Amino acid sequence: MSNRTDRIAALHAAAKDRILMLDGSWGVMFQRMGLEEADYRGDRFDTATYPGQMKGNNDILCLTRPERVTELHDAYFAAGADISETNTFSATTIAQDDYALDLQSVIDINFEGAKLAREAADRWTEKEPHKPRFAAGSIGPLNKMLSMSSDVNDPGAREVTFDQVYQAYREQVQALNEGGVHLYLIETITDTLNCKAAIKAIMDLEAEGMEKLPIWISGTITDRSGRTLSGQTVEAFWHSVRHAKPFAIGFNCALGADLMRPHIAALSRIADTLVAAYPNAGLPNEMGQYDEEPHKTSGEVGTWAQDGLVNILGGCCGTTPEHISAIAKAIEGVKPRQPVVEERAMRLSGLEPFELVS
Repeated sequence: MSNRTDRIAALHAAAKDRILMLDGSWGVMFQRMGLEEADYRGDRFDTATYPGQMKGNNDILCLTRPERVTELHDAYFAAGADISETNTFSATTIAQDDYALDLQSVIDINFEGAKLAREAADRWTEKEPHKPRFAAGSIGPLNKMLSMSSDVNDPGAREVTFDQVYQAYREQVQALNEGGVHLYLIETITDTLNCKAAIKAIMDLEAEGMEKLPIWISGTITDRSGRTLSGQTVEAFWHSVRHAKPFAIGFNCALGADLMRPHIAALSRIADTLVAAYPNAGLPNEMGQYDEEPHKTSGEVGTWAQDGLVNILGGCCGTTPEHISAIAKAIEGVKPRQPVVEERAMRLSGLEPFELVS
């Protein structure tokens, strides 16, 4: 099953058969390891060339402490995950500019991160051939947005251009593909225009001959307004990205399962593809920590599965292998949601959706 084409076919087959499980949080697990500045720097990132603090730049551990990254892939696969993400959430030149990383280092993070995830997925697939595992290339949000001003006094101000965002994602996507991932996960989308730059990067590279892989798109509803940070409703967000014909569409982060449910339900009613959700372990406490225990999270999302709302579940901030194990047990034997067969129509979107049925 090491052939990528065969594994992708197995992914589609598994999605028809059962609700798939994604892994959980990476940040909380790295924090538990008690890693220090030296772990992040390794031998490659000396203080003379890279003078700022590296601790907290978790993506760089793909290069400096790869065994700790592999340890987390193994922990999540052992807990019941079908899919594990690459440790590349912030691995673009734009996001890594905070650490003054050069382009080659960013490319290497993505390539090595993909290799680590792919190797773990292959190893677990060989060990348990009845349950193939998959590596998802994590393409996270940027710290700069195309849809919103960077200056409250100048609505037109932007810190980046579309071309710069496109190029940053293009570099990341190409390295993830070459490293061997089975699918892309464009995740924690706060700005739909940034997301569209990532989608265009993927489509352009495929048009130039790069192997085509499934795309999973996961937005973020930032608060009780039911909108993304760039202002779109659930339906408008879906209309904005459905041209990519994604393998899955969904939401993650920002909210706990109880507050996320209505948005997942809304998406489930309209999406003609798989619906995925990986909420936080509740909302953070006053210290920024997540207290929701595995049985609470699994109880909430377990009802989503029972009600036929989802095809893929997992965990975001604050979730651990224990959360993933509890969710996997809660959905065992539950049939996946059936995608909607959409009526032919013209569907447009701004902040709100527009639909014209012929």
